[in-house]
Amino acid sequence: MSRAVSRAAPRRRAEPRRRRVADRPSSKSWRRRALHGLGLGTWLLVLLASAAALVAALLGYVADWVGEVGAVATGTAYAWGLAGRTGGRPVVFSLLALVMGGAVIALDENAFRSGAAVLTAVLTAVFAVMVTVPAGGFLKAVRETVVALLVAAVGSMATLAWSPAVDLHRFEYTVLGLSVVASFVTVYRLGAGFHGLGSRGVVIVAAGSLMLALTVGYAELLQRYGTHDLVQHLDDAVRWSHHHLGAFPRPIIALLGVPAIAWGTHMRARRRQGWWVCAFGVALTAPVAYALVDPGRSVKEVALATAYGVVIGLVIGFVLIRLDLRLTSPRGTRGRRQAELEEPAEILAEPGRTHALW
Repeated sequence: MSRAVSRAAPRRRAEPRRRRVADRPSSKSWRRRALHGLGLGTWLLVLLASAAALVAALLGYVADWVGEVGAVATGTAYAWGLAGRTGGRPVVFSLLALVMGGAVIALDENAFRSGAAVLTAVLTAVFAVMVTVPAGGFLKAVRETVVALLVAAVGSMATLAWSPAVDLHRFEYTVLGLSVVASFVTVYRLGAGFHGLGSRGVVIVAAGSLMLALTVGYAELLQRYGTHDLVQHLDDAVRWSHHHLGAFPRPIIALLGVPAIAWGTHMRARRRQGWWVCAFGVALTAPVAYALVDPGRSVKEVALATAYGVVIGLVIGFVLIRLDLRLTSPRGTRGRRQAELEEPAEILAEPGRTHALW
């Protein structure tokens, strides 16, 4: 018996030693983290430098070609970010964006510039939505809205730097339509197909599609079916807002884009269906991406109209979040109050902002 104990004791003493060696991070994982940090730092430096060049070109401090270089750098960085975020090949797509941007500058044709502007705006709109992360509370949903807005603002300057010669309405409809299609295709992969929608998801997508159609075609609908008095009152409200506030909020941003980002990121912390709500977030990012192309609107007017739309949209998003919590929270007053005032105990797992979603 004493021999058995004496033989077993060394083995028990050696086990913790083996566990400590196994728990040490491998050199391969350390190198992967180091490379990821180096790549992220380089990406941020490129984006900050391109944003500085775009701002300087927009204010007239540098030549136009500096802004064009900034637009190429922004498109390259966004192509890398979107490809990496969606599990693609960042090197391939960023090199493709770099080569295409350089070719557009070298050829200097209006058709190529207009095409580059469309691609930059669509890439910006989709990437700004994909870069968001789940928001456990309303303040975090506000943070994600601001993140998407800032990404879209840099892309807006890059779109303007191409100096596209296009029909404004056709350009806007093209960018918005392509952004919606690209966003839904991406979210389709994230949501593992339409079967992940559920009955509530189907209602959300149907309501969002109807709201998109109404906000896009509201001017045409008013001209055709609105009464003269109604149109006159709306025109007076728009003129009053321009005169006293400096701008009028964009309906598509206030009524659909911002609420979709705020409510969608909040829902993603609890249910994967939130991605289908976030897909309509391009109604915020796409209009911001092509806002500066309009020659009849100043930068100040664009900024004010976007800010007013964001404020109104966040109020609507707050109401939607509260309604969602009341409808999905546990029964009883106490459970409802806890669901409304507290973050969820377990946030739905999702990769970080700088990692691939799948």
